[in-house]
Amino acid sequence: MHSSKRINSALISVYHKHGLAPVIEALHALGITLYATGGTQTFIEAMKIPVVPVEDLTSYPSILGGRVKTLHPKIFGGILSRRENAEDVAQIEEYEIPELDLVIVDLYPFEDTVKSFADANSLSPSEPARVGLVEGRGEMTKDIEATIIEKIDIGGISLIRAAAKNYSDVVIIPSLNDYSWLLNVLKEQKGETTLEQRKKQAAKAFAVSSHYDTAIFNWFRTDENYFKQSIMQSMPLRYGENPHQEGKYFGNLDEIFEKLSGKELSYNNLLDIDSAVALMIEFNEPTFAILKHNNACGCASRPVLVDAWKAALAADPVSAFGGVIVTNKKVSVKEAAEINQLFFEVLIAPNFEDAAVELLKEKKNRILLKQKNFKYPSKQFRTILNGVLEQDRDSKTESAGEMKVVTAIAPTSEELDNLAFAMKICKHSKSNTIVLVKDKMLIGSGVGMTSRVDALKHAIEKSSRSIGIGLDLNGAVMASDAFFPFPDCVEIA
Repeated sequence: MHSSKRINSALISVYHKHGLAPVIEALHALGITLYATGGTQTFIEAMKIPVVPVEDLTSYPSILGGRVKTLHPKIFGGILSRRENAEDVAQIEEYEIPELDLVIVDLYPFEDTVKSFADANSLSPSEPARVGLVEGRGEMTKDIEATIIEKIDIGGISLIRAAAKNYSDVVIIPSLNDYSWLLNVLKEQKGETTLEQRKKQAAKAFAVSSHYDTAIFNWFRTDENYFKQSIMQSMPLRYGENPHQEGKYFGNLDEIFEKLSGKELSYNNLLDIDSAVALMIEFNEPTFAILKHNNACGCASRPVLVDAWKAALAADPVSAFGGVIVTNKKVSVKEAAEINQLFFEVLIAPNFEDAAVELLKEKKNRILLKQKNFKYPSKQFRTILNGVLEQDRDSKTESAGEMKVVTAIAPTSEELDNLAFAMKICKHSKSNTIVLVKDKMLIGSGVGMTSRVDALKHAIEKSSRSIGIGLDLNGAVMASDAFFPFPDCVEIA
């Protein structure tokens, strides 16, 4: 087996043509024979570059509305033949099958098609199976489902797998993301590739094919007894939870945030950011929250945003130091001037005034994130032992109207509103938790405690920092996620 192989022929079958022209020109310049399917063939012909239609090779036209184009022994024989296997070589010659040294494939956009319909139906990305199956949509629903079905690539995925399997002789380009790599090979290596390069491309190809199949499975999925997830994008982190742990984030943060300034995000930053975003989704009126170690240490809602910031900070200014800040309204220079007095790691907002950004950017390490429209997936996963836990995301938060009064004295409407506010914070705090709220302001909390009594005592102790600015616990409300078999916490409160 020779490590270095020169590309003499290429089969090209792509859905998107973006970025393809330079590749075609480079292949042509090296005298590489081009074979192509339908739309790709038309694209190459428009460039005035010679190309052999796949139909000429197979002696079959594209049939079944384009469902069958490349599924033929003269295509797959040319890809899968082992160049140094005498029997393979003899059969290739016998059946007049050309060897195909390079395969370029861009699969039908199944995920993008599902996502477009999911967005139109206000579904989260993890609910694709509902797309096209929404009750009451009639014929339109069937049309949507049929459109998605037609975006399941059969020939392309088969080409990718075949070329990757025979990486000892064939180069596979499984997506347009690899065009730049191929261009470099064509120009710098004159169309020659090493075994190591081909094997690396094969690994990418199987990543593409398995990801594609996972997306299709999850769209079809009706049986909840299987766990299949796949993410193709990742970014390295400085380290994990501790400096001795390697860390990596799998996902695309660019879909959620526009980073305006600051250092690279860390593992712990991302955990706090996730908690901050999840908490702020609960609020509609102008609100600020400050988080440390995934829990809110300050949170307040006010008619005026800058007042919400002052109240959130007042709850626990000591814990707020070095925290992650989040708001649901545009940050003006007025809020920025107040926030600028605190050392913090991250600030998240849906928008910023230009002057606010310039002021906050004065400290270069501060991370400013402009949050885009974002909908959380409906499922949550967590690795444990040798497996994964899966659950539905908690989309339930009690409103004042849903609360049942079981005491002789009924709470006022203001107290009920404060209880609803407190429950939002409680929902996003670590169990056991006790949350104390007054005037839609967090004034004390105890989180992650093994005892609800300890959690309450800690919340009362922490509230002393708020009491120091003129607040007291009289008239405050208490919320908890703990089980209350005894009246102890009520009596302490």
